[in-house]
Amino acid sequence: MNDVSTPIEDEYEFQKLIGYQLVEWEQDRAVINCPMKPKLTNRQGQPHGGMLATLMDTAMGYCGCFAGADEVSIHCMTLTLTSNYLSRPKGKMLIAEGRKTGGGKRVFFAEASVKDETGELIATASGSFRYRQTYQDPPKN
Repeated sequence: MNDVSTPIEDEYEFQKLIGYQLVEWEQDRAVINCPMKPKLTNRQGQPHGGMLATLMDTAMGYCGCFAGADEVSIHCMTLTLTSNYLSRPKGKMLIAEGRKTGGGKRVFFAEASVKDETGELIATASGSFRYRQTYQDPPKN
């Protein structure tokens, strides 16, 4: 497991806008934390569904693209994303965990969940992702 106290990659502009941080990254798993802020809520003051989908999409994308510390970057793009919204958070930190569930040389499948620091399950998702061909092949399991 790679526990990230300093950013493992340079933050990109959309990541800065939302304010999430990749905090754990290992083979077939990634965890992203995002503190709740008023700018991330809907009209009812709850986390916006699109923001939750973003966290799950990002966690799933990262979980399939881990290459280790000394490897060339692996990237992917989302093919499908199905989100399920289950509850409202009780806490102030959103924690998205992505887990690779299968796939092959060009496409992988993943699941994700968002919980808060109290353990409240807020949303789940599943998706399919295509490795970008401009980068190295995905890691072999």
